[in-house]
Amino acid sequence: MKESSESQQAVPLDFLGDLRRTHSCGDLRVSGAGSRALLMGWVHRRRDLGGVIFIHLRDRDGVTQIVFHADGEAKVHEKAELLRAEYVVAVEGTVRKRSPETINANIPTGEVELVAEKLWILNESRTPPFPMEETVDVSEDARLKYRYVDLRRPRMQRNIMLRSQVSFATREFLYSQGFLEIETPFLTRSTPEGARDYLVPSRNQQGCFYALPQSPQLFKQLLMVSGFEKYFQIVRCFRDEDLRADRQPEFTQIDIEMSFPQQVTVFEAIEPLLQRICAVAGYQIEIPFQRLTYAEAMRRYGVDKPDLRLPPFCPVEDLFPNAGLTAEGLPLVAIRIPKTGALTRKERDELKAYGAERGLRVYDDVKRLERDYPEQLAAVRERTGASEDDLLLIAGWPGAPKGQRPDENVYMACGQLRLFAGQKYNDRHKLLNPKDFRFLWVVDFPMFEWDEEENRWNAAHHPFTSVHDEDLEKLTTDPAHCRAKSYDVVLNGVELGSGSIRIHRRDVQSKVFEALGFSEEEARRRFGFLLEGLEYGAPPHGGIALGLDRLVMILAGENSIREVIPFPKTARGTDLMCDAPSAVPERQLRELGISLRKK
Repeated sequence: MKESSESQQAVPLDFLGDLRRTHSCGDLRVSGAGSRALLMGWVHRRRDLGGVIFIHLRDRDGVTQIVFHADGEAKVHEKAELLRAEYVVAVEGTVRKRSPETINANIPTGEVELVAEKLWILNESRTPPFPMEETVDVSEDARLKYRYVDLRRPRMQRNIMLRSQVSFATREFLYSQGFLEIETPFLTRSTPEGARDYLVPSRNQQGCFYALPQSPQLFKQLLMVSGFEKYFQIVRCFRDEDLRADRQPEFTQIDIEMSFPQQVTVFEAIEPLLQRICAVAGYQIEIPFQRLTYAEAMRRYGVDKPDLRLPPFCPVEDLFPNAGLTAEGLPLVAIRIPKTGALTRKERDELKAYGAERGLRVYDDVKRLERDYPEQLAAVRERTGASEDDLLLIAGWPGAPKGQRPDENVYMACGQLRLFAGQKYNDRHKLLNPKDFRFLWVVDFPMFEWDEEENRWNAAHHPFTSVHDEDLEKLTTDPAHCRAKSYDVVLNGVELGSGSIRIHRRDVQSKVFEALGFSEEEARRRFGFLLEGLEYGAPPHGGIALGLDRLVMILAGENSIREVIPFPKTARGTDLMCDAPSAVPERQLRELGISLRKK
């Protein structure tokens, strides 16, 4: 016997014993009318009409209506009066067809109900911190603190089940293509490149630290050296970085590597995999995907992960020579957003202000510009395909060039303006349909990017990426124009995965480290095991890592990866449910040889 802390009414709890359910709560149909069934689940909703009590019993597969009649099994009806939301019960009875006026067309089991003859209350529940209905708005902090309750809600059940189905489809497909699933270590050495590592102190070797892997990059390369040829892993990775809607301190990626590939070999493996994964969520996509070089993506979209649902912009500086609409030698760009209609003065001012914040001069009044440059504007309309109902903006860069690639600064600012306008007026043009999947490969990224703070070149992808053969000699003489054999797969403006053909020769890897400013001693200290491994018959190899969380987020129609991760962290990297991170006892710190210094 157990007493509810809220109702103070004694609720007799039953043991499960040898009970076994015969059906899930989503199974029963008219064809089973007259048969017996034993269901188990949670009380989703309860209605007491006096002589009759109705409950909706829920499990992960669905909901079934249960009926308790006072003039039938009186003791069972009396026991059912104790039921409240989220009590865990087992019910046995007879399946009955509902009368036509009581059919619930909103659920698959809506034509039948179970007439209860036996009831077992397996556990009670406190009043839930929020309702289970999807339509109820609940603060994210409350949802994450009571995540075990939040995960019962139908939306979260669907998301997590979709995630499981995507993982299964991934494994099934890659096994069929001859890939081997191989695990790599979680405790490794710190080789910080980009994001900060999470460090793990060693008790046995005090003063030394493991690092949690940001990716299995070096290990999967060494698996190619080991001769496994086709590797994959659905793997947890860790990065100590500032968080956004599509980032978490721990995340999951589909990690893939293969030996002897051309770039197209990787594409031919990944495209049907993504086609299979999308089919799990009910989306049919066509392959092969469109391909753009990084230079083309920047020149046409101003971003290396373009959203193809909006049309590209067009450089038009050649149509306005000596007009002074942009700084000499820098691009002038025409941006078209279809079917936007006329904007108010306030809306136009908002676009101009947004552009000005990014260094652009935005010519929003095309009709006024047309009075001064009628022929040029006619050519702009022809080049962009703009109609009278489209929003047409022309943007230039009034200031002096800056940065190592000044054209890219202009294109990037125009790309941000294009996306801002497209998203802001999406309710008018309806182009950004979340179910319209536009996949894209972006290839030939720059090998290096300039770090203005450090005044040096950094690896744009990672330092184990191959440079194009014809650019090999530029590694140390002209790093700004070195193209990498790297590629990203992009969906609707979201980078889903990033990969490259790797360096498989020791001499080339050493040359890349030299271009990055590593001394021979520093390269050997940080990556000596890799450099040595490349000397033992390393084959040409390459691969990719796909973000599982981001992929499932898009398939589920969500805007944050926290909605598709069972137990995510908040935007501050904390776990409200477990209250982590937390302080540890002084004794544990002493065992690790660690003392804390207060800020």
